[in-house]
Amino acid sequence: MAGVAAVIEDGTVRRSEAEDDREMLGRDVLGRRLPPLRDRLYPAMPRDFDGGWIATLAITLVAGILRFWHLSTPVKFVFDETYYAKDAFSLLKFGYARQFIDQPEGAADKAILAGNLDVFKDTPSLTVHPEVGKWMIAAGEQLFGMNTFGWRFMPALFGTLTVLLLIRTVRRMTRSTLIGAIAGLLLAVDGLSFVMSRVALLDIFLAFWLVAATSCLVCDRDWTRRRHAETLDKPVEDGGRRTIGRWLLVRPWRIAAGVCFGLACGTKWSAIWTLAAFGILAFAWDFGARRALGVRFAFVKSALVDGIPAFVSLVLVAAVTYVATWTGWLLHDNSYDHNWAASNPAHGVMKVVPDDFRSLLEYHKEVYAFHTGDYIKHATHPYQSNPAGWPIIARPIGFDAVNDIKPGTPGCDVPAGQTCLQVISALGTPLLWWGGALALIAALVLWISTRDWRFGVPVIGFVTCWAPWFAYDQRPIFFFYAVTMIPFTVMALALVLGKILGPARAVVSSGLSTATPRRLIGSAAVGAFVVLVVLNFAYIWPILTDKVLPHQDWLSRMWFKSWI
Repeated sequence: MAGVAAVIEDGTVRRSEAEDDREMLGRDVLGRRLPPLRDRLYPAMPRDFDGGWIATLAITLVAGILRFWHLSTPVKFVFDETYYAKDAFSLLKFGYARQFIDQPEGAADKAILAGNLDVFKDTPSLTVHPEVGKWMIAAGEQLFGMNTFGWRFMPALFGTLTVLLLIRTVRRMTRSTLIGAIAGLLLAVDGLSFVMSRVALLDIFLAFWLVAATSCLVCDRDWTRRRHAETLDKPVEDGGRRTIGRWLLVRPWRIAAGVCFGLACGTKWSAIWTLAAFGILAFAWDFGARRALGVRFAFVKSALVDGIPAFVSLVLVAAVTYVATWTGWLLHDNSYDHNWAASNPAHGVMKVVPDDFRSLLEYHKEVYAFHTGDYIKHATHPYQSNPAGWPIIARPIGFDAVNDIKPGTPGCDVPAGQTCLQVISALGTPLLWWGGALALIAALVLWISTRDWRFGVPVIGFVTCWAPWFAYDQRPIFFFYAVTMIPFTVMALALVLGKILGPARAVVSSGLSTATPRRLIGSAAVGAFVVLVVLNFAYIWPILTDKVLPHQDWLSRMWFKSWI
């Protein structure tokens, strides 16, 4: 048993659950001996508690320094900050979103940058996304003022916290501090996550809440299986098979996951697909645990004692949380469409729905029509991209550009006749994304072939953040939406790198353990890959951070024509 724990702690990604009767007998489908059922249900956590937190906080600190460094520059509204930063301040000031002055063009932006915040009209505004992300931006504006640092503070903070959450989640999944640290470091140096953490858009908050919800579900899996493992000490009746296993109706981590999913949906509706898929996956985990325990008719019984409470904890809690995020809209009569129900009498079953909620439902219909209607279907944008190309960065997006900077301008040290430019490109770190795309394919194969539950987590997360966009590819959609995919991509990559690392120790017949040559080779390969990713990030740093570059230096970072 100690030998098994030592191997797990040092970073080997191992399967830890039985799914059929042969595994109940201590053998896998190939006849190999498995660890005891207790260890498969709940493998020992790493013993380096202090070291685990030191590594976590050190990498999180690095991620934070990168994201907060010169956060207030450029001193302008970058891309869609012009909408979200002002909507957030409107929520903060009035409790609901108001329209702002728009004549002459850019008047509101110029006024705010000059320190004049009196830019809002008395009329409410139809905002086309829920309010959670904007309230989060507003928190930074409350703390630091209506300025570039204020509206970018919370994106930088939650982009940094996403790194911390990913480290702890992968560490728990693999029982390896090393692999968790690798995952966190890779996310810290991803160009897309980095850029999205430094602009006041909504997507970095969506990524955070999805990772938080996933982390809670992984914790819930451990929490429940540890309690199931405790039942192994109790005598088994009824012919040697447990009748139902342990009843676990109230599961704190699963409720927390429901809250996080609700906040994710309250940031952007696309989170609903991830909620649905992880709800099914979580039930599969429960069913697998009860089957491993030898519960008779495990599927039916798990559907009753796990499935129904899971629906309440995840779906209903998420729904209640989501509605609660609209409290500001519900409390202000002047908010957009708030009084729609007063002039549109209810019919049929809708008569039992309070007017405020009927108006809120109508508001949702208008928002959905905006995202799917003929107007947006016929719109175009120079940076729109097809989701099929997102995993390989086929078409990144430029957030800001200043062209034709003349020689002699600070930072532009080029001969006469040449020019410089400065840009902010939402570009993922190429080596990380391309390696991640291969890792996701490997993760899918390993999940199916070995039934290792760990590989299912990033596959489900990635697919649900990516595939739904194909249904909307007739309208302009953009690469930066893929920022929700990259934490799951990095998770898959870390798990596959764990496979490449191999076990730190090989247990020999004497019961002792010794270092393996494969570990040395694997460590060299993994270390080289991580170093190359960091160097790749450093190379594209200038085009992520609005640095002044000679035109030729910029072109050297545009590896494909579609990137320009």
